[in-house]
Amino acid sequence: MSQNFQTNYQPLGGNDTTGVDQDSHSVNTDREREDDLSPDTHSSMVFHVVPKSCKSRWNHIEDLDTFFQRVYHYHQNYGLLCMVLQYISELGQYAFVIVFSTVLFTCIDYDILFRDKAPPNAPELNFTSKIHISDVFRSHDDVLKHFTPLLVFIIVIASIIWLVRIVYVIFTFCHFWEVKLFFNNALGIHDSDLGNITWEEVQQRLMEVQVEQRMCIHKEVLTELDIYHRILRFNNYFIAMVNKNIMPLKYEVPFFGEIVVLTKGMRFNIDMLLFWGPFSPFKNNWHLNDEYKRAENRQKLAEELSNKIFIVGIINLIFCPLVFLFQVLYTFFYYAESIKREPGSLGSRRWSDYGRVYLRHFNELEHELSARLCRGYKAATQYMNIFSSPVMAILARHFSFVFGAVVAVVAGLTLWDEDVLLVEHMITVGSLFALGVGICAVFIPDENLVFCPELLMRRVLSEVHYIPDHWREKAHTSKVRQEFSQLFQYRLTYVLEDLVSPIITPLIFIFKLRYRALEIVDFFRNFTVEVVGVGDVCSFAQMDVRQHGSPTWQPEVLLEDIEQGEFNKQDTKTDGGKTELSLLHFTMTNPKWKPPQESSAFITALKTQAQRDVNTLPTLQEENVVYSSLNSISCGAGGLGVGGVSMFSPWMRGPGYQPNMLFQQSCWSPRSYRGNISHVEGSIHGPTGGILSSIQQHPMGQSSIDPIETSNITSGPVIDPVLAPSSTVPSAIWNTNLTTMPPDLTAIDMSLSTMYLHEIHHRHRHRATYTDNPVQPPRPSTLPPSGAFQNVSFVGQPSNMQPGGGNNTPTVSFQRAQENTPLLAEP
Repeated sequence: MSQNFQTNYQPLGGNDTTGVDQDSHSVNTDREREDDLSPDTHSSMVFHVVPKSCKSRWNHIEDLDTFFQRVYHYHQNYGLLCMVLQYISELGQYAFVIVFSTVLFTCIDYDILFRDKAPPNAPELNFTSKIHISDVFRSHDDVLKHFTPLLVFIIVIASIIWLVRIVYVIFTFCHFWEVKLFFNNALGIHDSDLGNITWEEVQQRLMEVQVEQRMCIHKEVLTELDIYHRILRFNNYFIAMVNKNIMPLKYEVPFFGEIVVLTKGMRFNIDMLLFWGPFSPFKNNWHLNDEYKRAENRQKLAEELSNKIFIVGIINLIFCPLVFLFQVLYTFFYYAESIKREPGSLGSRRWSDYGRVYLRHFNELEHELSARLCRGYKAATQYMNIFSSPVMAILARHFSFVFGAVVAVVAGLTLWDEDVLLVEHMITVGSLFALGVGICAVFIPDENLVFCPELLMRRVLSEVHYIPDHWREKAHTSKVRQEFSQLFQYRLTYVLEDLVSPIITPLIFIFKLRYRALEIVDFFRNFTVEVVGVGDVCSFAQMDVRQHGSPTWQPEVLLEDIEQGEFNKQDTKTDGGKTELSLLHFTMTNPKWKPPQESSAFITALKTQAQRDVNTLPTLQEENVVYSSLNSISCGAGGLGVGGVSMFSPWMRGPGYQPNMLFQQSCWSPRSYRGNISHVEGSIHGPTGGILSSIQQHPMGQSSIDPIETSNITSGPVIDPVLAPSSTVPSAIWNTNLTTMPPDLTAIDMSLSTMYLHEIHHRHRHRATYTDNPVQPPRPSTLPPSGAFQNVSFVGQPSNMQPGGGNNTPTVSFQRAQENTPLLAEP
């Protein structure tokens, strides 16, 4: 397959004595083969014309995946100095754990420390004699006697690992020094400015440098999706595997029920085995081995992959004792201080590693995911806290009373006479009982919490975007709470999982994962496509709603295509609307991206559907999808705050309401942030690409209202202070001065769009359940002909009139240029 590429190579003639203009020569080479992109050397000699600009050093970067990943990490970690300090700190912590553990095992005489025998320089041990620190340490000869062969072997292995990490840090430093020069020279960004520049701006400058320098020679212009594909290539594969249940992560355990296992150690081994390791199916970072693309090789490849998984499991099993020992020591040193300072810290919650994969969109960067989960953290915590076991609460109050009484007595006696502390184990008793009080406090429910699980679950959904269908209207059940705890686990559970990870990871590889080898091979073959300028990517990451979407997640104006068979069979669809929600999220966080035709049709149809539902709000509120979405995020606050909810009040009040124009102006102003804007999700300039911009331009919603009157919403409850979000509009918004910025506009738009899409999905499932028929499109009289998406009027303008005088339903138009990402090979 031949292709032409524009390069900066020029033939060198033997009789040519003229100078070469270094900035103007650019010619096309002859035919280039796929395995050899150099020009034909039989016809002429060539040399590369190097411009004087220092940017030329980044022309034709061979491994753009790794380079873009380093650019992203460099931006998110605030530059080279912070990264170097972080690496040095990690090396220091590792060395400290090894050295300090060795000192504790070999150099301390615990018999003297615990007063079981007298120090060498003391003739006898009495109650009043003091033991000095020097008395506790053994002599040099005694220390050498305690260095057993096993201990020496462990120290040698740990030292080798530490030296390897030093070499890796030096190697990484050299590469990030190159990235620093790229930021300073090519992008024009200095390290001191990294905290004040969003990723979107860095990305736009990357695309400009591509046009100037041709970092990628296979494609003249890179798009936002191309950059995301290269940074998240393997993450997208893993997210799709979890979504399609290829990875064996759920297990039934007696007395515990269903548990989910995905630890950092397990994820590291899976990534090494399937993606970047020396025996992975990928030939390099951007190309899957050709043999994996042929169906006749599936059995052979599955056997080979199964053997590789088995070998990796055996290796993990051999090194299990060493890794487990290090995990125990590191966990003890890391959490001991925090437990002493705050005994209840292990009772707090965090998003589990499995939850971060399950809730992650395709093509979602780490800081974007963290922003969403942080916004949903408080609502998730409130949801889990409203559930309490009456038995555990009674027992916790009882033991808390007993432990607290003991601690109070010990503290009182110590204040009366400090010699009480000299009593054997007195400090130990006081510390343990104080720790018990903190642990009991975790199981005692807050008496001020209101039991409203459905509202809190809707609020969580508006931020995290994914919940299983069977959770709807069952958030009050213990089963839903148990399943949600798999996504939002106790920190203590996370610590225990990390401790046992060296033990369970090899067992899962040997007894479970190796038997999924055939499914993994089939997944790579069926869901890998080759994109020009990017290489092999997961087809799910293309976010093609026709290829991987579900009809129950489509707006009604697109459902007519189902009759023509444009939606594929069940095994190519994603679960939970991940394709549609990922497309929606990517469009909002990258508002300058021009999606392909199918994706653009979905986004435009969603806005058209929302606008049509807004038209029917005054008469059909209870059956209206927009009303249900607005009511959901306003009742639960959705993390939006009063200011965010007030923007939606005109549609919930009905026609005839005249809002305050001052607040509308502030709602479209740049947003306020916490800390640096380098971790901001999406753009900071104006509206995003969700349905909010569409329905706000409707005649009923051309402006927003004064938030003072938010509590007068006639349809739906008043915002409950108990459900108040973590980030609300400041108190100044209640005064006449309305210049205060509202919450994150991208988050508001995404929350509303997410709830709206979930409501559409729920209505489709409800209709299919009660009619026993698959989802069908509306009557042809209310829809445009299939494929005739034209004459759009979704920006608040009147729609075209039919010849008979009736109003025609708004239809979709493709007015702007779409991204062209041709595929070289279909699965």
